[in-house]
Amino acid sequence: MALWPLIQKFGVVKVLMSTYQASSGAGQPGMDELTSGTKAYLDGEDVKNDIFAYPLPFNVIPQIDKFQENGYTKEEMKVTWECRKICGLPEDTPISCSAVRIPTIRAHSEVIVLEAEKDVDVAVARQVLEDAKGVKVVDDQETLQYPMPLTATGQYDVEVGRIRKSIAFGDKGLEFFVCGDQLLRGAALNAVLVAEEMQENGALN
Repeated sequence: MALWPLIQKFGVVKVLMSTYQASSGAGQPGMDELTSGTKAYLDGEDVKNDIFAYPLPFNVIPQIDKFQENGYTKEEMKVTWECRKICGLPEDTPISCSAVRIPTIRAHSEVIVLEAEKDVDVAVARQVLEDAKGVKVVDDQETLQYPMPLTATGQYDVEVGRIRKSIAFGDKGLEFFVCGDQLLRGAALNAVLVAEEMQENGALN
């Protein structure tokens, strides 16, 4: 949701992403395993893991889904494929993703680094994000405002912050942090929005 309007404005050469995915990505069993495991850990008991490869409480696991022949996981490749598809990008557009499971209940997070075709003005990029539907800019260094699962959980809009020029790509680079409740945006809410749009354009008549 945050990447597409930036690509429309500045174009794209490549995209690098790191995703930090909540236990809810594995459904209710994943959330239950995290909460019960956290209690067991704090009680000094053994932490069991049936859903995740390792115990998730007070841990991060740099694997989501099975490893592929190219060294990436299936989840990482799925992010790459879906990004190209949703943004209508050529199949040879360089997009790379690392996916990490983290010990939160809801809301996935991402660090996104964009190398654009055009020079990126950070102020213009910020305005593009502020104008984007379904995006909420949360970005104030002085008051320590930035996206977090704590604030994004239960919210329909995707939070975007830490917006800055990427020192890796210079004038054509932009780096930012995204956090959104994937149980709403990307799931149930998207279905409702699609149905509302179809109702408005007469597709359901």
